[in-house]
Amino acid sequence: MGLSFTGPATRVVPVEEVTQVGQVRREALGLTTLAGFDALDAGRVGLAATEIATNVLRHGGGGRVLLSLIRGSAGLGVEICGVDRGPGFSLAQCLPDGYSTAGSQGQGLGAIQRQSTVFEAWSDAVGAVVLSRIYAAESQDRDLGYGALRAPMRHESVCGDGWSLRWDDDRLVAAILDGLGHGPQASEAADLGLSVIAEFPGLAADDYLARMHARMSRTRGGAAAVFCLEAGSGQGTFAGAGNIAATLLSGAVTRQLPSHPGIVGSNYRRAQPFRFDVRPGSLLLMHSDGLQTRWDLKRYEGLQHRHPALIVAVLHRDFDRGRDDTGIVAVRLEAPHG
Repeated sequence: MGLSFTGPATRVVPVEEVTQVGQVRREALGLTTLAGFDALDAGRVGLAATEIATNVLRHGGGGRVLLSLIRGSAGLGVEICGVDRGPGFSLAQCLPDGYSTAGSQGQGLGAIQRQSTVFEAWSDAVGAVVLSRIYAAESQDRDLGYGALRAPMRHESVCGDGWSLRWDDDRLVAAILDGLGHGPQASEAADLGLSVIAEFPGLAADDYLARMHARMSRTRGGAAAVFCLEAGSGQGTFAGAGNIAATLLSGAVTRQLPSHPGIVGSNYRRAQPFRFDVRPGSLLLMHSDGLQTRWDLKRYEGLQHRHPALIVAVLHRDFDRGRDDTGIVAVRLEAPHG
């Protein structure tokens, strides 16, 4: 396939009063410029962003909207994710136009779904999550089965955590890096380390870490992990250093992928990577220590088999520490489609 993408920072917009709905729309439209959308596709994003933010405020009692630039098979897209703390809803009831619990026209979820290339929703006792991914209508873009978040610590404009994905024919590489501390210097360390994923195709997981170490030698360093999958053989390889959590979920089986002690770019000793078989359809989930490790997808009936971006949003809602940068990447490990 020959694609590589390092995610920019996620834009987290609080929605507690009506003027913030307009802010969500403006920031979403800003992402359409980065994605190269024309006026028609930008209008789809603007409509979906407005409806999602309005639902968060009107039906969910407030919350936030997460905005991300995403990568599809042919180009860039925009992801809009509304997270609220309301009473939840039945998707089957709320999708048809005309249904409303707040005296509105009841066209919100249906309108969002019509504008979306990918539409997902989750509702439970904690609240609701509504996810929309939009690609250019004429691009014939295919969604890639990943979800990711790169959220800066409160009051910071940049994020010291980062992630990168690379697809090459039947090979997938997923990497996550947590620059020490937070702020511009941590962000610089993360971006420098992750740049090797785009520049060097075909390396083994431990070789990527070694390249990161060399490139980050003049930065403050960080924790990092790299996962490689050879889809043809079903062989997975993992190498990590520092406080990165990595989990492979396959049906009822959960496998933790351990990292070695050390700081990439500073105190790092090369170690042998872990090799293992990967079943098609498994879910890889890696995150920094900005997310608590006590999550368990078995507590969310059916969530493990939903879109990875929805999984990321729910875990961030329930387990974000709130006092550090947060980086999460989740990938559905399917054979590539060419």
